[in-house]
Parts: sequence; C-alpha cells; structure tokens
Amino acid sequence: MTDYGRPLQFGMFPTPDADRVDEILDLVAMADDEGLDLVGIQDHPYQKRFLDTWSLMAVVLARTTRVRVFPDVACLPLRPPAVMAKAAASLDVISGGRFELALGAGAFWPAIGGMGGPECTPGEAASALSEAVEVIRLMWSDEKSVRYEGVHHRLSGAHPGPRPAHDIGLWLGVGGPRMLGLLGREADGWVPSVSYFPPPVLPGLHARIDESAMAAGRDPAAIQRIYNVFGAITDGPSSGFLNGPFEQWVDELTELVLESGMDTFVFGAEGDDPFQHQKWAVEVVPAVREAVADRRG
Repeated sequence: MTDYGRPLQFGMFPTPDADRVDEILDLVAMADDEGLDLVGIQDHPYQKRFLDTWSLMAVVLARTTRVRVFPDVACLPLRPPAVMAKAAASLDVISGGRFELALGAGAFWPAIGGMGGPECTPGEAASALSEAVEVIRLMWSDEKSVRYEGVHHRLSGAHPGPRPAHDIGLWLGVGGPRMLGLLGREADGWVPSVSYFPPPVLPGLHARIDESAMAAGRDPAAIQRIYNVFGAITDGPSSGFLNGPFEQWVDELTELVLESGMDTFVFGAEGDDPFQHQKWAVEVVPAVREAVADRRG
C-alpha cells in the first residue's frame, strides 16, 4: 500500500485542436465553474492540427478565474529552458499565481528534427532535461545575473525576472530510472500517463522516486503524483480499466490513491466529449474525494 496522504486534485486534458477553439474554451470554463483544480494541455508543436500550447494556455488563463493551467508536458527540445522559464513566470504573474510547469524530455524525434530541433538519443535527452531543471531554477531566482555552463544549455550573464507570483510547481513527465532519480532530488511533481505507465508498474516507479528523495533529505510526500487518465464513464457494464459505470470509476480512482500512490488525476475523454467531462467534474470527482476521505479516516 502506498498512500502519501496528500490532498486530492482533479483536472481535465482538452485536446488543442485548432478547429475546435470554442469547444475548448467552453470546456475550460466548465472546469473553472465546477471547481476542478487543473487544466493540462499537451505540447506537440509539430502536430499541424494543434494550436500552439503556450498561446492557448494564455487564453485559457485569461478566460478563467481559479483553475490552474500547465503544459502536459512541455516539449523541451523545441523550447529553450531560459525562455520557457520567463514565459512560465509571466503567465503566473498575469494570472495571479495559476500556472504550473511540467517538462518532458522529448519524443517523436524526426518531427522535432523537422522543426529544427535536436534529434537526441535517450541519454542526450535525459541530460538536456537535467540541465533544463537547473536553468529554470536559476531563471526564477532572485539573483541579478546568472551563469550556467552545460553541454546542452548555457547562460552567460542572463538576468532573471520577473519572479513568479507563487512557487511554480516544476513537474517532470519521465519514467526511466535516471530521470526518476532526478525527479526525487529536484522536482516538485511527477506526471505519468496511464497509457504508458499502467497501475501495476507504479509501485516500482514510486520506489525509485522515494529512494532518491530520501537520499537528498527530502520527504517523498512533498512530491505531487499527477496521473493522466483516459477512458469512458458509461451507463453499462465494465469493459476494462476506467471504462465502465460511475461506481467503477470511483472504486478504481480511490484504489489509485490508497494503493498506488497517486493524488492528482487529469482526465481526457474521447473526442473531448463535454458530457463525459461534465460527469467527471460533477459526479466522479466529489465521490472520489468522499470515498478517499472515508477510507483515510
């Protein structure tokens, strides 16, 4: 059993389709109205049908008042970390502290290369991500001038600022042992997706994060565990994990908290079905909160 005792958070994962802007903004307005905590937006600049994630996040923050927004996860190879740090801090200041930053090492390397980015090996991508975490922290610091000399990223007398409006969560969407070790030492949160990291593998990955955190003198419970989940809330019988009636969703999400260590769930529905998102926000989320509170109590 792995329950870190953290407060629960819930969000949505709208697809940034360029031909569905009004529908996206309706969804995030509903998330804001219904009290969801987060909106996560995937970042694939090479996908021709997608809006630019950072432009969309700015609009989402402008159209909402309380929900927090984050890239799920930012494509580091196409976004220099010093500039991304400034963009993140700017969005946080403009929104009054409602921006978080999740980073990915990169994927779909031929597409990244086609846009002028580096086509990295796994080791190179991991090193670049590790350096980026340090660069971003420096760019959020109170220092007048910062320097950094890495293999992939460099700063030479850069001037940090503006300061974020709050301590932005720096989350990593990673899965390898080396990067999970970095996460345990340096990051504020972990953002896996159920499609890549199903529940049976979670305990071993938590163990690697926790081992690294404790070796660095950190409390593993200080690290947020954000799970991107996908499926369908139906009126019929179960057809698999997170595909079935409301009661199944409540049971399975509750077990993910109490047995699998996750504390935050970001839901993506097929076709961004607004009825699915409404069921998620209005029915599933409060029921999971209640079930976990009862079991913990």
